[in-house]
Amino acid sequence: MAKNTPKIVFLCSSCGMDFPKWFGQCPSCNEWGTLSEFKTVGTGSNPLASRSKNPRPIQAITDTATSVRQKTKISEVDRVLGGGLLPGSVILLGGNPGIGKSTLALQLLANIPGKTLYVSAEESEEQIALRARRLHINSQNMSLSGENRITAIIDSVEKEKINVLVVDSIQTVYSETSDSLPGSISQIRECAQQLLQFGKQNGITVIIIGHVTKEGIIAGPKMLEHMVDTVLYLEGDQKYDYRILRSVKNRFGATHEVGIFTMDEEGLQEVANPSEMFLSERSRGIAGTAVYPSLEGTRPIMIEVQALVSPANFGTPQRNVNGMDYRRLSMLLAVLEKRMSLVMGMRDVFVNLVGGLRVDDPAMDLAVLIAVASSALDKPLPDDCVFLGEVGLAGEVRSVHHIDQRLREAQALGFKRAIVPSTTKKKMDDYKLELTTVRYVRDVFKSVLG
Repeated sequence: MAKNTPKIVFLCSSCGMDFPKWFGQCPSCNEWGTLSEFKTVGTGSNPLASRSKNPRPIQAITDTATSVRQKTKISEVDRVLGGGLLPGSVILLGGNPGIGKSTLALQLLANIPGKTLYVSAEESEEQIALRARRLHINSQNMSLSGENRITAIIDSVEKEKINVLVVDSIQTVYSETSDSLPGSISQIRECAQQLLQFGKQNGITVIIIGHVTKEGIIAGPKMLEHMVDTVLYLEGDQKYDYRILRSVKNRFGATHEVGIFTMDEEGLQEVANPSEMFLSERSRGIAGTAVYPSLEGTRPIMIEVQALVSPANFGTPQRNVNGMDYRRLSMLLAVLEKRMSLVMGMRDVFVNLVGGLRVDDPAMDLAVLIAVASSALDKPLPDDCVFLGEVGLAGEVRSVHHIDQRLREAQALGFKRAIVPSTTKKKMDDYKLELTTVRYVRDVFKSVLG
């Protein structure tokens, strides 16, 4: 009886740590006002806690793990996952409401040969079936459920011998062992823990869908991301048709890998050549535009950088950025003013990465800097040229990683010239591109702006 006696603990909504008493400031993450009270019960009430699993030889485990990956038949998803779904893995899929998380989950289950179960506590089974018909999904192995009790979900999976389980979403599922409401921190933590234990013990792939808050993180304690094996974010803008599936954590594959889709009435469609899509409406012969070969995971993508410089109408000049770090732009403007004597103190500067992409890559520095300079001087850049290099505070152009993949993508799309750091000169003998190596920013100005 003592095991099932409720006790009061205080859980931090920021880091997920619990404490026996309340603190104004969390002792773990030092955030203020994040501790909240909830009741918990002993592990004796958890039906999975008493189950045990016998150890196995490491060789047998290794051989099995490499041979049983399930292909989803969606190459962009397989790329992000590292080759497919691994039995016993737990995947967290996050994204803004309406971005296409449920659509992607349905399309995944439709292509898996084994028995699958889609649990949605947000929508009825009829609503899910209507969406599946709209997506032309007619799988005989897929089952639907509107259950929101975690114990009932686990019982259904055991009874039907399910291989892949989708829970949409974790905020609507609750455990009867906790007195909190569905969506609370304690409920999310308890339900995720039971799904994790069940999936690992039975070799079932579990895909958990989670909502994203205004701050851009998955709702609930941050420890939810630490519990799972893989964390995927489905990104995009409602104003654009494309969607980006990004891996931020993956124990079984590369992190920061991306898959690119377009959304239409038949669901998410793979994009075979994203570079052509992002450059399809490229501006030519206009000052302030430059092209940069980005590298998202292992995939090179050509991105158009646009800059607009105009006289400031007010006392404080504006610095508006879409797609890159604002502080990085401030640094590049300081380099322009100090090293190239291009005064930017009384000018508004606007920088935009076309298509709504968000890129965090130092190799983009040179393209942004030269696009700003081109707009400020009102001199167009060559249309057939790409710019690649990290810019230092001394005005030097530094080398970038994986330059071979980036330049081959530029060459495949018909570009004739590339401005690259001088330190990579030894690696550039087998390209059809005309390579111009530069050491300082002033060398770039002489080469393309006269």
